[in-house]
Amino acid sequence: DKTEFINPLKICMAVNRHIQSGDIIVADGGDFVATASYILQPRSLTGWLDPGVFGTLGVGSGFVIGAQLTHPESVVWAIYGDGAFGYSLMEFDTFVRHKIPVIAIIGNDASWSQIARDQVEILKDSISTELERTQYHQAVTALGGVGFIIENEGEIESILSKARKSAEAGNAVAVNVQIGKSNFR
Repeated sequence: DKTEFINPLKICMAVNRHIQSGDIIVADGGDFVATASYILQPRSLTGWLDPGVFGTLGVGSGFVIGAQLTHPESVVWAIYGDGAFGYSLMEFDTFVRHKIPVIAIIGNDASWSQIARDQVEILKDSISTELERTQYHQAVTALGGVGFIIENEGEIESILSKARKSAEAGNAVAVNVQIGKSNFR
């Protein structure tokens, strides 16, 4: 799929290459997380936490804290859609205050895409599914964390490497990935 921004499949494949044995993946989101679930490979039986069949958005931060408390030696990768990240953004204050390292990968397509897929087809209207390309990385930095943005494919590998090193040094990290729309799934 050719996309206007970064293809979500491409960023998910890159993240998968950076996940190591002992890492934990926390998934919180709709469309982007559903795509990631086909690509990311947990490295252990306890290596994947998600909202479950009911799709309860907003569980990400609680899962991150639980994963870090029970597996303090693990790098926790939190995979967020931009809509779901709205529920967890302020918890970066908690992560920073309590020194909880995490790497949040935010698939930012400025949409509640999982809802929009059906809604636009059925109702021919995208009302209430459109978001802004919010500068989440700046908000995380303002909360004391480390924020990165990926706007082109050439930045993916170096920023993911920097994000991992930063989390391994004890920082709460957010990577705001500007993704495009995809017909995948």
